Amino acid sequence: MQDSQDGAEGRLSSVASAIRVLKAFSETEVEIGISTLAKRLGLAKSTVHRLASTLAAEGLLEQNTENGRYRLGLGLFALGALVRRRMDISTQALPYLHELREITGETVHLATLEQSNIIYLFNLESHQAIRMRSYVGARKPAFCTSEGRALLAFQGPEILARVLKDGLAARTPQTQTDPAELRKTLEQARREGYAVDDEESEVGMRGLAAPVRDHSGQVIAAIGIAGPVQRLTKKAIRGFIAPVVQTADAVSARLGYQP
Repeated sequence: MQDSQDGAEGRLSSVASAIRVLKAFSETEVEIGISTLAKRLGLAKSTVHRLASTLAAEGLLEQNTENGRYRLGLGLFALGALVRRRMDISTQALPYLHELREITGETVHLATLEQSNIIYLFNLESHQAIRMRSYVGARKPAFCTSEGRALLAFQGPEILARVLKDGLAARTPQTQTDPAELRKTLEQARREGYAVDDEESEVGMRGLAAPVRDHSGQVIAAIGIAGPVQRLTKKAIRGFIAPVVQTADAVSARLGYQP
């Protein structure tokens, strides 16, 4: 057991050292050699060389073939672009989210997919006393939330395979945990352009969501509403389908999507 713990700590130490290597670069020092990195970080040259080689293989560092020094790679730019895209979505969606809350009177969410979960990028709580409460940065399983289903319905099969591998653990007595039924639900969401959850994520709460697309047509986020079953009756849900879908479509258009 001790050997296993020591191995895990060693791997974590390597990750921490790799992060320190990346953070050593700055606007005033865009290229750094192995010897300088080793001295600055207090690590052996062989260790730094191994870390730099690994990071370069993953595209997070690049080596200048003329002087042997390293610089930050385009892989980091791609990762940063993902973060920036999330920020842009929130900025572009904000006025539409406010309008949707006024129309429905319910809590409005903007969420994106992260592994097998959704993460809330933005939320506007309902003004009603009894309402759905959520927090920016909070995560929930994608398979049982309306936003998650609106996202999963338009992802590749490898994404759904990962969700199924991680397991469909019930959050409420109503949670759909049968993989075959989930596939049918996602097919229906893809066909109809919206997704619903009926007390499957939170007891006493229903949700309705529609997908948001970027300029290339890829589904990158979902906009949804959530509220108590007393107000969000099945009849009310049907009445809110159009404004939710129209809001998602309007944000997609702002992001450059043209059907």
